[in-house]
Amino acid sequence: MVAEFVADYARMIVSHPEDIKIDVKQSDDFAEITVFANQADVGKLIGKEGKMIGAIKTVISGCKAKDGLSYRINVEPKS
Repeated sequence: MVAEFVADYARMIVSHPEDIKIDVKQSDDFAEITVFANQADVGKLIGKEGKMIGAIKTVISGCKAKDGLSYRINVEPKS
């Protein structure tokens, strides 16, 4: 659910939505969501001074109250 939200939100922000790929690695304590994007769109996802990715992290931090799982988000260029 959270990974789908991040993917859909990322597709709305970037210029190349077809290049967005999500990888989720889950452990007992947290889930790590890695967003792979076109090299030209990585900066858009991170935003000035990290404000865009920070806003995404803030939104999904509310999910911790519901499912008890912490989330980490990383943005990487698609290889």
